[in-house]
Amino acid sequence: MPNENSKKLVINPKIFELFPDVLIGVVVLQGVDNHGHNEEIIKMLQQGSGEVLSKINKMSVAEHPNVAPWREAYRKFGTKPSDYPSSIENLIRRVLRGEQLRSINKLVDIYNVISLKHLIPAGGEDTDKIKGNVSLTFASANESPVLLLGEKEARQPHENEVIYKDDVGTLCRRWNWKEAERTKLTEQTTNAFMVLEALPPIGRTELEVILGDLESLVRACCGGNIATTVLDRSNLETVIGE
Repeated sequence: MPNENSKKLVINPKIFELFPDVLIGVVVLQGVDNHGHNEEIIKMLQQGSGEVLSKINKMSVAEHPNVAPWREAYRKFGTKPSDYPSSIENLIRRVLRGEQLRSINKLVDIYNVISLKHLIPAGGEDTDKIKGNVSLTFASANESPVLLLGEKEARQPHENEVIYKDDVGTLCRRWNWKEAERTKLTEQTTNAFMVLEALPPIGRTELEVILGDLESLVRACCGGNIATTVLDRSNLETVIGE
C-alpha cells in the first residue's frame, strides 16, 4: 500500500495545456533481476532493427506518423528536432545508418525492443537512485546542470524544455531525448520504473497493448513484481516506489 514516503511520478498539469492528448504509460518494477544478458531479447533487438527497415521503407523518417508528432512537440517547447531528435527518431536513424544496436542490460534491451517494435519512445530509471518524487514538467531558468549518458560534462537544461526531474535534478532532457547518468538502469538495478510516451495517432487502446507487451517481456526475463498504469490529463500521478 502507498504511504506518505512513497515516491510518485507526477505530471505538471501545464503539460496538457500544450499537449492535451499525450499519454504516459508507466510500468513499475520491484524486485527484478537485471543481471546478465538474455539471448532471446538480444535476438529480438536484432529482429526489431530489420523490421524497422521494412516499416520505414522509402518514407522520410521525419514524416513517419509516429515520429512527426514528436518533432512538432519538440518545436512547441523550443527545441529543434533535427538537432535533438526524440528517442524514437534517434533509434530509427541509428538502424537506418546500419548501426548494430548493442546489448546494454536486460531492462534497457527490453524497452528498446518495444520501442522498435511499436515505434514509440521508451525509457526507464532506477527508482532506488531517485530522491523524492519525479515530475514531468517544464524546466525553470535555474535548473542544476546534469550529466547525461555519453557526455563528459554536465549542462543546464534550457528554460521551458520538457524534462523529467526529481529533488536532485534532471533525469531526462528534452522529454525523451537523452537520460541522466545518475539514475540509469544497470545490472544492479532491482527497482525501477519505465515509461512509454504516446502522442496521436497512438491512443489509449494501443498504448495499453504495448504496455502489456512490455510487462510480459520483463516478467519472462527479469521476474519481480510489476504494475502498469496510464497517466493522462485526468490522472496526473502514480506511485513508482518506496
